[in-house]
Amino acid sequence: MSGSRCPRPALPVLRWLPRYSRAWLPLDLLAGLAVGLTAVPQALAYAELAGLPPQYGLYSSFMGCFVYCLLGTAKDVTLGPTAIMSLLVSSYAFHQPVYAVLLAFLSGCIQLAMGLLRLGFLLDFISCPVIKGFTSAASITISFNQIKNILGLQGIPRQFFLQLYETLRRIGETRAGDAVLGLSCLATLAGLRAMKSHLPQAAPTEPLAVRISYLIVWIAATARNALVVLFAGLVAYSFQVMGSQPFRLTGSIPQGLPAFRPPRFSLAAPNGTVPFQSMVQDMGVGLAVVPLMGLLETIAIAKAFASQNGYRIDPDQELLALGVANVLGSFVSSYPITGSFGRTAVNAQSGVCTPAGGLLTGALVLLSLAYLTSLFCYIPKAALAAVIISAVVPMFDAGIFRTLWRVKRLDLVPLCVTFLLCFWEVQYGIVAGVLVSGVLLLYSIARPPIKVSEGAVLLVQPGSSLHFPAVEHLRDSVCSRALAAASPARSVVLDCCHVSSIDYTAVLGLAELLQELRRHGLSLAFCGLQDPVLQVLLSAGLEGFQHFPSWEEAEHCGGAEPGGSRAEPLIGTAESTGLIQ
Repeated sequence: MSGSRCPRPALPVLRWLPRYSRAWLPLDLLAGLAVGLTAVPQALAYAELAGLPPQYGLYSSFMGCFVYCLLGTAKDVTLGPTAIMSLLVSSYAFHQPVYAVLLAFLSGCIQLAMGLLRLGFLLDFISCPVIKGFTSAASITISFNQIKNILGLQGIPRQFFLQLYETLRRIGETRAGDAVLGLSCLATLAGLRAMKSHLPQAAPTEPLAVRISYLIVWIAATARNALVVLFAGLVAYSFQVMGSQPFRLTGSIPQGLPAFRPPRFSLAAPNGTVPFQSMVQDMGVGLAVVPLMGLLETIAIAKAFASQNGYRIDPDQELLALGVANVLGSFVSSYPITGSFGRTAVNAQSGVCTPAGGLLTGALVLLSLAYLTSLFCYIPKAALAAVIISAVVPMFDAGIFRTLWRVKRLDLVPLCVTFLLCFWEVQYGIVAGVLVSGVLLLYSIARPPIKVSEGAVLLVQPGSSLHFPAVEHLRDSVCSRALAAASPARSVVLDCCHVSSIDYTAVLGLAELLQELRRHGLSLAFCGLQDPVLQVLLSAGLEGFQHFPSWEEAEHCGGAEPGGSRAEPLIGTAESTGLIQ
C-alpha cells in the first residue's frame, strides 16, 4: 500500500541482522576482542570486590553479552559485573554465592516486570545529585576497600570507617612485595590510560610504519588491564618456580563451564536449612536497591553513548534485556550484572557497528573458563586491586560540587546527604538522597512561585500547576494583598496561563477563596485558562465563576459587582468563554 510503513520488528536483533554488512564484521570482531581482553581481568577483580570466589566474576561475564546481542537496542553497551554492582552485592549477599545468585534471579524478575509494565519512568525520580553523590562515594569506598590488597593485609573489616581505622592501625604489617607490585601496576595503568587519551589519530595518508605503531600503542592502552595482569602473573609464577612467593595470590579456580541449573532457593547451614523466605528477609532493601541501580546504570550508559553516536534507544526494551540477562545469568551462577561504562567506552572507541561484538566477548570468557583457569591462580591480588582502583577513580566527580554551587545550591543538599551516608551504608545513602530530593520536589509543588501585580485590580499569576499542597499558599498570597488593611480592597484576577493541571482539592480551595472575596464585596475572575483546567472548573460548577480570554478584558471588567445566581455549566474553550455571573 502506498505510503504505508512496515511494522518495526519486536525483537531488536531483527532490526539490524537482515541488513548486516560485511564491512561491519572486522570492526565488530576487533571491538569484541578488545572488550574481552578487558572483561576477563576485571571479572576476576570484581568477584574479589563482591566477596565471592573469583570464578563467579567469570560466570557473570558471558550471559549478558549473548542476551544483549538479541535484545539490546544500543550497539555500544556491554553487560557484565561492575564495580558498583559488586559493591552492592558485597553488602546484600553476605559473601555467600547462593545469596548472590538468588539476588541476580530476583533482581532480574523485578527488572523484567518493570520492563513489561513500562515502569522505566520511575528511574526519573532518582536525581542527578543523588547519582553523583552515590558514584563519588562508591569510588572512594571501593578504592579504599582495595588498599588492603595493595598492602597485603588480611582480616580487614568491610565497613568503611572500621576499615579505615584497621588499615591505619596495621599499616606496619604491610607486605613489601604486594605493595611494590600493586603500586607499580597502578602507575602502569595510569600511564597507559594517559597515553591513550593523548594518542593522536593516525591518518590514512601516514606511512605504514606510523600506522602500525599507532595500532600497537592503541591495543596496548586498550588492553592495559589484561597486559598488567599478565605481567604480574608472570612475575608471580617466576617467584613460584624459584621457591619463594612474596605476593598473595588469587588461588585455584575450578576449571570448566558452570552447570546450567536454576538458582537455589534455600541454603544449608550448620544449624539447619535457611528457607527462601528467610533469605529474602536477609536481603531486605537490597531487592529494591540492586535492581534499581542496575537499571539506572544501564539506561544512563545507553543514553549517553546513543546521544554521542546519534541513535536512539528504547528504555523499556533495555529493562527487558537486563532483566532477561540477570534471570538467565542466575542459571549459570552469575551474580547481578548491569551496563559497564568502562567496557562500553572500549566498545565504542573500537568502532563497534552492532551488538554482535558481544558474541566474541562472551566466547572469550567461555574459553577462559574452559582452558585458562589453571593459569589464573598465579595472578596476585595486588594486581587485581590495581585494576579495580584504576577503573573506579574516574567515577569521582569533584567538579559536581562546584557546578551545583554555581547553578543551584539547594541541589547540594541531596548530593551531600547521599555522599556522606554512603560511607556508612550504601542503601542508607541512596534512600536518604532520594527522600531529600523528593522533599525538595514536593516543596516546589507546595510553594509554587506566585507573581502579584498591583493596580486597580490585583493580578495574581501562579508560576506552575496548582495541586492540593499549594492551595493554602495561594489563598494566603491573595488575601494578604486583596484584603490588606493598609490599602483599599480590590477584586482579583487569577492569570492561569502557566497552570496546565489542577486537582479537586485545589478546586475546593479556589471555591472557598471565591466565597471569601464575595463576602467582602469583591470578585475573583480567571483568565488564560487552558482547556483541561477550564473543563475541570466548569465541571465543579463554582458559584460566581468568571473567565476571560485575556488579562486586558479581565482588567476592564474586574470591578463588576459579584452577584446573580449559580453559574450554569458551560461547555466551551478558553477562547469562547465570557463572563459568567
